[in-house]
Amino acid sequence: MALDEVLSVARKENRTVLTEVEAKNVVLEAGIPVVDTHQAVTKKEAVDIAEALGFPVVVKVASSDFLHKSDIGGVKVNLNSGSEVQTAWDEIMGAAKKANPKASIQGVSVQKMAPQGIEVIIGGTKDPQFGPVLMFGLGGVFVEVLKDVSFRVVPLTRRDARQMIEDIKGFPVLEGYRTQGPADLSALEDAILNTSRLMEQHPEIKELDLNPVFAYSKGILAVDARIILEDR
Repeated sequence: MALDEVLSVARKENRTVLTEVEAKNVVLEAGIPVVDTHQAVTKKEAVDIAEALGFPVVVKVASSDFLHKSDIGGVKVNLNSGSEVQTAWDEIMGAAKKANPKASIQGVSVQKMAPQGIEVIIGGTKDPQFGPVLMFGLGGVFVEVLKDVSFRVVPLTRRDARQMIEDIKGFPVLEGYRTQGPADLSALEDAILNTSRLMEQHPEIKELDLNPVFAYSKGILAVDARIILEDR
């Protein structure tokens, strides 16, 4: 789904937060690989999608009222059967209603469980002085606890993208360590540049967050995506 189409739907529904499926469609159109994700509005549909994708799968609450779904019990991972998906639906809906009884819930998103890679984060935000700014870092505790990230002002060149990657303290992790092979740095550069172009060409995007992105020896895959739009 094209960004203009996604924006039209969001504006009609008076939303500034895109659903995960909408955000992933936008990111995919920008040239960034994302895990195949579909939205289900009923429990049966969630099971049907999971069976079509193939197990194991991940199921998440679909609601713009929850930016951090895992914090409210809105994410279930490594589901291996239709019955597990049904149980996950019930538990997710119960947790969401408990967290916010007035939340608008559009069902769940169902995605294939992606192979584990090196977790990185790619983000974009608007700075009042500099305009769109990009962030890159390792995911997990590196970004949450150590704040090991680098920043650049949009637009970026390929040299800027490589410097962003090399600037973080955790760069040796991406070069390979112990039994972990090196990450595909060229694919990471491409993802950073495509995110830069997306932010530059669409000033209506206020915040963009790809976390985590799994970096492999060949290629990358964005597992989660969040986009917040500017108020009208």
